[in-house]
Amino acid sequence: MGCMFSHLAAKFAFFPPSPPTYKIQKRDHDGKLTVVASASTTTSLPVPHADDRSLDVLLIDTKRGNKIVAFYLRNPYARLTLLYSHGNAADLGQLYDLFLQLKLTLRVNLIGYDYSGYGASTGKPSEENTYADIEAVYECLETEYGVSQEDLILYGQSVGSGPTLHLAAKLPRLRGVVLHSAILSGLRVLCHVKFTFCFDIYKNINKIKKVKCPVLVIHGTEDDIVNWLHGDALWKMARDAYEPLWIKGGGHCNLELYPDYIRHLCRFIQEMENITTEIRLRKIWQNMRTQKRSSASCAKCCRIKLCRPKCPECTRPKCVKCCSWQLKCPACWKPGCVKCSWQPKCLKCAGPSCCIRCFHWRCCIGTHSGLNGKQDG
Repeated sequence: MGCMFSHLAAKFAFFPPSPPTYKIQKRDHDGKLTVVASASTTTSLPVPHADDRSLDVLLIDTKRGNKIVAFYLRNPYARLTLLYSHGNAADLGQLYDLFLQLKLTLRVNLIGYDYSGYGASTGKPSEENTYADIEAVYECLETEYGVSQEDLILYGQSVGSGPTLHLAAKLPRLRGVVLHSAILSGLRVLCHVKFTFCFDIYKNINKIKKVKCPVLVIHGTEDDIVNWLHGDALWKMARDAYEPLWIKGGGHCNLELYPDYIRHLCRFIQEMENITTEIRLRKIWQNMRTQKRSSASCAKCCRIKLCRPKCPECTRPKCVKCCSWQLKCPACWKPGCVKCSWQPKCLKCAGPSCCIRCFHWRCCIGTHSGLNGKQDG
C-alpha cells in the first residue's frame, strides 16, 4: 500500500519538460559529448558553444541502471564546487544560463544534472531514482575531478532539496548546504499534517537534523507553491543554521531576479571559503562536547527515574532535603550510591551492593551471617 501511494505521489511531484529542451550528441573528431538545442523547442535557449573548454557534458551511470546527463562548468579561480539539484519542472537546457551566472558571480565550479527521466537522462523520475542520481554525481566528482566533501557545497531548489538533504545527511565533513524554496516533505506541500506518513516522499523534516554543516535557507514570502513556513521550519531545525534570506514578495521560481539573492549567496560562499580546517575542527569539537554533555545529563535523568532509590525517612523517590544524591549507608557510611555507581560496594562485605539497612538493596546476606552473625542487628 505504501509503495502504491509513493508511486502516486511521484506522479504529482515530477513534471519534466516535454519535449526536452536539449539533446546531446558526440562530436566526430574527438567523440566528446556536446549539447544542441532540441528542434521541437519553441523558445530560444542559450546553448553551450561546441568548443567551450570550460564545459564538460557527462553521461553518468547510476546504481539503478539509468544514465543521467550532467553539465560540469569550470572556473579557474574557484576554490569550491557547487552541486546543483534543480526543481521539478525544468531541465539543464533551461538552467544553463543561470549556471553560467552562478559560476562567474560566485567564483565556483558548478555541476548540474538532470534527474532520471528529465532532459536526455534515461529512466523514469522517482524519489529513489533522484537519490541514486545525486549519489552517482557525487561519486563522479570524487573520481573524475578529485573533489572532496570538504570542498563541496550542495544546492537544492524545491524538489531538489530532497536529494540534496539525502546526500548531505551522509557527508559529515561537507562544506555547506543551500536550500532554495525547499520543502518539509511532499505531502506537507499539499496539506498541513503534523505526522510523517510512510507513503510520504522527500521527508526532509527528518533529514535536516542529520546535516552537520552550515545550512543557508532562501525562500520567498509570497511563494504560492511551497509556503515560506517550510523554509522557516527547516531553518529552525538545522543544527548549524546560517542567517536565512526571506525575500519579500518573492515567489517560487523568480528569486534569482532579486538583488538580495545573489548578494546573500555571495556572502555565504565567501564565508565558507574562509572557514579553515582549524576553525572547522574547533567547531566540530565544540558541537561534540555540547552533544556529549546533553546526552550524558539526559542519560542520568532517565536512569535515575528508573533506578532511583527511596529515602529511608520519608519514602519519597527523590528527596534532596533528607538524603540528596550523595547517599550514605548508616552501617558502613560508604558514600556515593547514585552518582558514582548504581550498586556501591560495602566496606564490610566488599560485595557489589550496600548493606540491607540502607534502602533494601540486595546484599550478600550469607556472607554477613558467616562473618559476624549480624545481619539485622
